[in-house]
Amino acid sequence: MKNCRQNLLLLILLFITSQFSFGQNQAAIKGSISDGKLPIEFVDVILKNVSDSTKVASYAVTDASGNFSLDNVPSGDYQLQFKLIGFKTTIRKVKFAGSPISIGTITLQSDTNLLNTVVVNSAKKQIQKTDEGFIFNAVSNISQSGGTATDMLKSIPTVAVDAEGGITLRGKSPMILINGKNSAITNMDQIAASSIESIEIISNPTAKYDANAESGIINIKLKKNNQSGMNGAMVLGGGFGAKGRANSSFQLNHKAGKWNFGLGYDNRFAGRTKKINADRTNYFIDDEHFINQTRNDERTEGLQNLKLNIDFSPNERNSFSFEALGNLETQDNDETLYTKVNTSANQFYSDNRRHSLELERSKVGELAFNYDRKFADDRKSLNASITSSFNRDKENTNIDTYNYDQYQEQIGDAFLQKTHNYESENISNAIVNYAFPVSEKSIIETGYKGTFRFFNSEFQSADMVNGKYVVNPISSNTFKFNEQINAVYGLLNSFIGNKENPKWKYNLGLRAENVSNTGATQNNSDRFNNNYLKLFPSASLQLNLESDEFVKIGYSKRINRPDLDDLNPFIDITDALNPHSGNPYLKPEIIHIAEMSYNKEWTKYSFSTNAFYRNATNTIKQYAELLDNGVILLMPKNIGSTITYGLETIFSLKPIGFYDANISITAFQQNINASNLAQDVVSNAFSWYGKIINNFVPWKGGKLQLIGNYNSALATPQGKRIPIYNVDMGFQQKLGKGNARLGLVVTDMFNTLESGYKNNTALFSSNRTNKSDTRALMVTFAYTFKSDFKEKLLENQFSTE
Repeated sequence: MKNCRQNLLLLILLFITSQFSFGQNQAAIKGSISDGKLPIEFVDVILKNVSDSTKVASYAVTDASGNFSLDNVPSGDYQLQFKLIGFKTTIRKVKFAGSPISIGTITLQSDTNLLNTVVVNSAKKQIQKTDEGFIFNAVSNISQSGGTATDMLKSIPTVAVDAEGGITLRGKSPMILINGKNSAITNMDQIAASSIESIEIISNPTAKYDANAESGIINIKLKKNNQSGMNGAMVLGGGFGAKGRANSSFQLNHKAGKWNFGLGYDNRFAGRTKKINADRTNYFIDDEHFINQTRNDERTEGLQNLKLNIDFSPNERNSFSFEALGNLETQDNDETLYTKVNTSANQFYSDNRRHSLELERSKVGELAFNYDRKFADDRKSLNASITSSFNRDKENTNIDTYNYDQYQEQIGDAFLQKTHNYESENISNAIVNYAFPVSEKSIIETGYKGTFRFFNSEFQSADMVNGKYVVNPISSNTFKFNEQINAVYGLLNSFIGNKENPKWKYNLGLRAENVSNTGATQNNSDRFNNNYLKLFPSASLQLNLESDEFVKIGYSKRINRPDLDDLNPFIDITDALNPHSGNPYLKPEIIHIAEMSYNKEWTKYSFSTNAFYRNATNTIKQYAELLDNGVILLMPKNIGSTITYGLETIFSLKPIGFYDANISITAFQQNINASNLAQDVVSNAFSWYGKIINNFVPWKGGKLQLIGNYNSALATPQGKRIPIYNVDMGFQQKLGKGNARLGLVVTDMFNTLESGYKNNTALFSSNRTNKSDTRALMVTFAYTFKSDFKEKLLENQFSTE
């Protein structure tokens, strides 16, 4: 309680100090920015001394009214720069003699050709359309304060996240990259939302990207600042669902001359609950015929991230950078499972209570070295990087099982077990990309990527026998997996017509990947090796109907290699009646994809749609198999071939000044041929999901966001997942001149988010629902030190241009 009072007094003191300091500053140079009609927010205003343009004398960002002010400016001759993505940079010369001056209103001109991108949302800081998909700026999301990357992805158009955290694009799991590279961080709950700068959705990858991206790529870019001088920001948050939650974030940056140093730390701690109800009928088993289960979970989660970056630019054309990331995650899960089994005559057969205490500790470290080279011809570029990521994960579980008779009297002593699963993983990447012009209208991109993965897992199960734990050799083993992927690619980008506004744009690419991997268990019960070379072509053609309208068609061949969880043969026995394991004999999927897209912009509206067709062989799906002992084993299998076709649409609107919205819908049909399996499976299914993001500005400095999500029932090989839906709300208020923010978040406002499935086969039927305490309230306070950070490092904000 004493610490809480001290923290509260500190926050009040910071607030009063900031308000006092705001009142003491007198603007030396002030003005406003507009597009000729409306004020523009979040424009970077940079003041540089004419005699030394490498140094920034002062910096500001325009507010919601387009206004800016620069304080503490010495007398002299200056150059004012106004920068914002989507507009041409404007420069004004200013002579400051010591007396406050106003430069009036500056009008920015839009730049439709900037980076060959089209902005599909009038809130330019929120969504930027690219040739390969779009970029979602994380700062635009204020409804997931204190959450994780998983929570952030729930708010992004075209991305579906189920109640268990499963992430899909167009019905399949995407490839997820961290800062453009493969990482040992595969659980998105290990990344705090406060550390994310932007998320890029690449729905139509070219040959430049890994072929192992059937449904697309999600690239999560972490925050990094390069503003001159000393800058800093902090965020404090707290709240509760069924249990308390807290998070904080701190970032510090210093740039002077050729060097830039950055340090960031964030954490989140939460208590969570979950309840699971399940029932199953085994049609041809008389004894264990009707099974009813109830599970209650009490979980405590902790997450801490530390990030360091050092950048060195000896001159304008060369830059070197080093990045280091450390991640610590803890999970303590106290789980109680009640199981009742009746015979086919609905008579008592068995009753037990299974309690497990699972303690998981995970440590991840990442190192990255990058080099970038610029040339006099800006169409030419060279970059190279070497990264290495290490993951150490330890999971220890104590299990006790009590059996009861039909009168709820305990039978015998408790059966005690212990398990541990220790995993170590290393992923390293070596990447070189080189782009150069071959003509006035054509550029060739080429490069190499090497991925090296080493994985070792040890699973041990022990039973209590005569007062001692004895290792069970049947259910204990080790699994080692090594993989090398060497890839080279070539990509031709060209256009026909005027350089400023080409009529046609096209690219042709080819990627070659050589994969070599081996896997084996300690007792050699499972052993495999693969070595293959495959070619992956890609092509696209874009017709620009107008400067704000185009049609595009494309084709690519891709592969879906099974991940480590799919390959690891260990069987998880936490739920003895519903164990699950990997399958080391999975074959990779081969997929052919054809797409057609259309994009159109109006003054207050924009529309983007993408029709896609996907033909996959050796499709990998989770498959439930009823064993002779009445247990259902869940395991991934190659179920045959799948044809998927659908439509993906994003519609953005800003009908009035204080409101804008983004609506996205993805719908697809799946036709499945699983004749290689013994049991009947679902042969075709239709699924869709959508979301709407509403942004309001009720008054100056105040911002409100409402996000609604709906995922329809999703087909599984033997049934379907139940539909899920929820509404999240976020509100944020600027304090002072914007250096401080106060935010309020309510997730799953109506407590509707739950997951589950319904399966029905010739041998069994089953139903299962999972409900976590997804409804929670969080309050956050954010504050920036100095002025250079301003909007950039304050988490959870959005633009309303």
